[in-house]
Amino acid sequence: MSYIQKYKQMKITIDPNSGFCFGVVYAIKVAERELDKQKRLYCLGDIVHNEMEVKRLKDKGLKIIDHEEFKKLHNCKVLIRAHGEPPDTYKNALQNNIDLIDASCPVVLKLQNNIRKGYEEMKKKKGQIVIYGKKGHPEVNGLVGQTMNEAIIINDEKDIDKIDYTKPISLYSQTTKSMDGFNKIKKNIQNRLNNANPDKNIYFAANNTICRSISNRAPQIRKFASKFDVIVFVSGKKSSNGNYLYNVCKSVNQNTYFVSFFNEIKSDWFKGFNNIGICGATSTPMWLMEQASEIIKKMKF
Repeated sequence: MSYIQKYKQMKITIDPNSGFCFGVVYAIKVAERELDKQKRLYCLGDIVHNEMEVKRLKDKGLKIIDHEEFKKLHNCKVLIRAHGEPPDTYKNALQNNIDLIDASCPVVLKLQNNIRKGYEEMKKKKGQIVIYGKKGHPEVNGLVGQTMNEAIIINDEKDIDKIDYTKPISLYSQTTKSMDGFNKIKKNIQNRLNNANPDKNIYFAANNTICRSISNRAPQIRKFASKFDVIVFVSGKKSSNGNYLYNVCKSVNQNTYFVSFFNEIKSDWFKGFNNIGICGATSTPMWLMEQASEIIKKMKF
């Protein structure tokens, strides 16, 4: 059988539900609009956790800086990405006459506000704010900043030992964490509270603050992955959402491959298979998945 005949039998489908969430879309549009006006724009941290999309914007003039570099800037414009920032960032901007272009995701801003209010309530109750999230993640840093850096960060079930089960607890979640993970944490905290206080009813509020558009991705991508012989999952390695959704795909389709750069795609993955699916994280641009499709089409098997 010739390559052309074999290729005609191969079908490549890109998941229509994959790609940027609306918060990332907005941040990138804001960045591109500003870069059309000026040759350089500072951005506090990677605008999105996808190396190739960051490179594309760097080529347009976006300069990624960290918080130490930010503190040394004066009289300039700095973009705040979708992940949001803690209060100290805004204070530094005022002190150094920095014009902040705030592209924080509205869902993240609402969560920051809710945690700030919850922190004030917990202070009155002499309780604790607990955040289910990845320590050091930019969104989590912004959330913890609303609590004077006093919030307890829970990355997985092993971390729940950090909590004092004799005090009231208000639980929140990073917007991009999994619903299953949040429910497990919630259940384990409630069990620990009950065991530690058999004769008392300690206050416990579990606030499900996972973004709905992101939580819906897991069942959608699980269904998508089950339809194909091979899944190519395109995502940046730094993306928490990407690592989570990749594992969702892998759980239903063992022929799932994580790709951050095009040179990682191997023709051996597709030998003997005709039905290929391509999907990605909320931080994966559609153009990357489209280019991955074109590269696979040009491969010889």
